[in-house]
Amino acid sequence: MQWSHALLKWTALAALYLFWPGVALVVWGELTPHPPAWTQFAWEKALHFIAYFGLASMATVVLGMKRRTLWALLALALLGGVLEVLQGFTGRDPAVFDEIINCAGVLAGFVVAWAYTSTLKSLTPVRQAAE
Repeated sequence: MQWSHALLKWTALAALYLFWPGVALVVWGELTPHPPAWTQFAWEKALHFIAYFGLASMATVVLGMKRRTLWALLALALLGGVLEVLQGFTGRDPAVFDEIINCAGVLAGFVVAWAYTSTLKSLTPVRQAAE
């Protein structure tokens, strides 16, 4: 097995095992009435973007370029919207702009993960290419 396929395999395995804990962390982070103190030093919109970027990229690496990936990405965008609405019941302010940033993170995560997997799949060893 060449290094690029091994790297893709291990990346997909890591994404598979980290996706659901990542979802749990995002849900907790968005619904907790009092976010951790360290988040006051970070721009809130960046936290939204990074969270959904990570979830979307993990889903894309695990599922590949299939129709079900589109459904997973739509589900992530829907999750972001539902969590924004639910924030209103936790004493925090829901914001439409947060959902826009969530969707931008989903889109960017998909594009980067697609480029990553496509690049690794297209690499061939120099020795095989010369033969």
